[in-house]
Amino acid sequence: MGNCCERLGPQKNTYVRVSLPAVCLVWQIAMIILFGVFIRYGKESDAHWVEYKHKNNLTDIDNDFYFRYPSFQDVHVMIFVGFGFLMTFLKRYSYGGVGFNFLIASFGLQWALLMQGWFHSLDLDTGKIYIGVENIINADFCCAGSLIAFGALLGKVSPVQLMVVTLFGVTLFAVEEYIILELLHCRDAGGSMVIHCFGGYYGLAISWVLYRPNLHQSKQLHGSNYHSDLFAMIGTLFLWMFWPSFNSAIADHGDGQHRAFINTYIALASSVLTAVALSSMFHKRGKLDMVHIQNATLAGAVAMGTAAEFMITPYGALIVGFCMGIISTFGFVFVTPFLEKTLKLQDTCGIHNLHAVPGMLGGFLGAVVAAAASEDVYSKEGLINVFDKEGKYANRGMGTQGGYQAAGTCVSIAFGLVGGAIVGFILKIPIWGDAADDHCFDDEAYWELPEEEEETLPPVLEYNNHMIHKGQDITESSFCVEQS
Repeated sequence: MGNCCERLGPQKNTYVRVSLPAVCLVWQIAMIILFGVFIRYGKESDAHWVEYKHKNNLTDIDNDFYFRYPSFQDVHVMIFVGFGFLMTFLKRYSYGGVGFNFLIASFGLQWALLMQGWFHSLDLDTGKIYIGVENIINADFCCAGSLIAFGALLGKVSPVQLMVVTLFGVTLFAVEEYIILELLHCRDAGGSMVIHCFGGYYGLAISWVLYRPNLHQSKQLHGSNYHSDLFAMIGTLFLWMFWPSFNSAIADHGDGQHRAFINTYIALASSVLTAVALSSMFHKRGKLDMVHIQNATLAGAVAMGTAAEFMITPYGALIVGFCMGIISTFGFVFVTPFLEKTLKLQDTCGIHNLHAVPGMLGGFLGAVVAAAASEDVYSKEGLINVFDKEGKYANRGMGTQGGYQAAGTCVSIAFGLVGGAIVGFILKIPIWGDAADDHCFDDEAYWELPEEEEETLPPVLEYNNHMIHKGQDITESSFCVEQS
């Protein structure tokens, strides 16, 4: 009773009335100023497009918007609906799962447009960043890294801490992405390396630093119920349906995007069957665990990200999905409990099994497939197109390309672990309003919740079960008033 009363009382350590508005308002004003200084419309979104298309003999159909927007909308739904609802499995943290996901993504995409713009789209002559639909897609990708990290911290950190996680997460993402894609010249259309591997290890490192030895005090809320799991499954289905767009959104026009879509589609289907099989196999009565179905069914798409536009073949995509469904489910059953017990790593959503390991394996898979690429399989022009073998990279051998792909995966892991550890120590400073160990996984700490229906409704008529009272005299009352 004592803990119950404390839970209903004021939570002084979660008081963010000053810090949260300050962070949100100051940082949003900073975004307005920075956008005013740096961000401008690109040539395809500027009003001068009319003159540009006439000068270059183009039509509106040649505007990249018409090619990229359908994929952007799918990716956008994944970021806000898919990731958001996937976080609602905790029985008392659905507001936090969806709401804080909304907050992270809304701030992150603004900061990502700036960070990625400075690295990739800055016009040195004018000092401006010119943005179009592809920049918007990449900004959503950048947000995904921080949302993945959020999964490991779900229910244990304050919204102010999540803003800090996003600020540093987007910054680190932009740097490691520039190193991997520009300096190492790796190919990673679906982001196994730059998104999932980085985001997974970034979140795990933060969670490891923020280890709570007394988190068992909230164990009664560290779980799901029937309805929360059903809501989380909505997130899974949105992610599952739209992931082919995620992996193909920024792939090359034509065959590259088409191939990335097909490979992801096939890998997803395969991972469902193996996740179901392993989930049933590991249960002593052969029952299915909704945690596995919500997460391990997506692992094939994560691992397919880097090699999505490569000639991995359809049966190769099936094999990837097959293996990832097994590895991810095995991780949820055995690895996650081992990590918490041995390494003191508390991973709320199991991002180690859905993002970190599949992303790492996807990066190394891409390295193997790239190293094995040949003109017989791709054609000479196909190799040039898929691996962007132009300029100073024209003579790079495929074995060397494979080596750089593997190096890119290592860079992603290093940025995630080192950057996450540094951010974790920053978040340990006791100024962020995070909840006490016995108040984790509870929306009440940061949200105004509606009163429970049982406390607000007047006494109701309670009808008797007609089967139990089948022999009852017909003149006898068939209902009674519940006494208060």
